[in-house]
Amino acid sequence: MTEPYIRPLWDEYFMNIMQAVSTRATCDRGRSGCVIVRDKHILTTGYVGSPPGLPHCDEVGHQMKTTIHEDGHQTQHCVRTTHAEQNAIIQAARIGVALEGATLYCRMTPCATCARSIIGAGIKHVICEKRYHAGEESEKMFEQVGIKLDFMTAETQNYAKQ
Repeated sequence: MTEPYIRPLWDEYFMNIMQAVSTRATCDRGRSGCVIVRDKHILTTGYVGSPPGLPHCDEVGHQMKTTIHEDGHQTQHCVRTTHAEQNAIIQAARIGVALEGATLYCRMTPCATCARSIIGAGIKHVICEKRYHAGEESEKMFEQVGIKLDFMTAETQNYAKQ
């Protein structure tokens, strides 16, 4: 007897699409993708990549910057590319799609800059595959403004030199 096919739940479905979108990413430090949805319809997608016309990490290497934090510890970040969440929001602006009340699916807790963009765009729910090791500030901002934040797994994403 054949096992009955079980359709993925909506969150699983959109997270699978986010995984497919992430395959277009051009920085190997975070091949992330993003899907923004409202009423079970995809509004826009984005992936980690440089703005149009600028070189990608996969072509010319990383553009690393060091950040010195208040407690004195240092972290390194690649700043050549735009994050998946930002690119999805930018795409919505380019094609004239409002994101008010939408749900955003992404690889990990958005960084603080992306979190501010998500808040400003009116997105009301963020679903992440896993936590970002430096995502506490974003989690606090989302809580403060009433954005629902969910994680599909208990995993945490870490990067070298952070």
